[in-house]
Amino acid sequence: MALFEAHDLHLRFGDRVVLENVSLAFEAGKLSGIMGPNGAGKTTCFNVLTGRYKPDRGRVLFDGRDITGRSPQAIARLGVARSFQLMTLFDEFTVFENVAIALPATRVRGGDALSQAYADPALVADALDILDKVGLADRADDEAKSLSYGARRALEIAVALACQPKLLFLDEPTAGLGSDGRARLADLVRKLKGLLTIVIIEHDMQFLFSLADEISVIHWGQVIARGTPAELKGNPWVEASNLGRLN
Repeated sequence: MALFEAHDLHLRFGDRVVLENVSLAFEAGKLSGIMGPNGAGKTTCFNVLTGRYKPDRGRVLFDGRDITGRSPQAIARLGVARSFQLMTLFDEFTVFENVAIALPATRVRGGDALSQAYADPALVADALDILDKVGLADRADDEAKSLSYGARRALEIAVALACQPKLLFLDEPTAGLGSDGRARLADLVRKLKGLLTIVIIEHDMQFLFSLADEISVIHWGQVIARGTPAELKGNPWVEASNLGRLN
């Protein structure tokens, strides 16, 4: 059953059509991928799905509810979290504080929320549990700015998980990572797979093909193919787009 659906999305910027009749469906508990060459419309599509852009026409449904045109904040409150190509962390905060401040129990307190977070054993335990999931529990007291680029990617995912989402969108998570960083990130995503529904936009096809249950290929602002990684490796549209050249 699809947890998240998009039906016939259309978006233009001025005279340029950037999305045309895009329909997608992401099943609960699965890891879905969106791939395509640079300029294909992948990130624009993500921005429509997560509320940053409103489509000119079409509908977006989450858990059976029409969320078309709602703000990113309203969509996040329903249980959708997102990471970004450009990371958005509080560099002067500790690793623990970046996660703790994103927890719903912290956000509702107001005032000096972080001081209250440190004083609440249950909240501390929740934050440390999330950091343990992403392999950063031993760095909880370090400042975020001291982390390596790959560890910062893991922390950004931890912050998203702290929002307790039903669905996690990851936008180009391997961007800027070397081979070792990509391998560690793939291990992390495998650990999270099945714990929640995950959708990844990714330019690294080997990374995505090794993880995803199903992938949608976007090119020229349209979905040109959809299937399992095995099915897409032999898809003529994918090969014609120079995306099927995998080892």
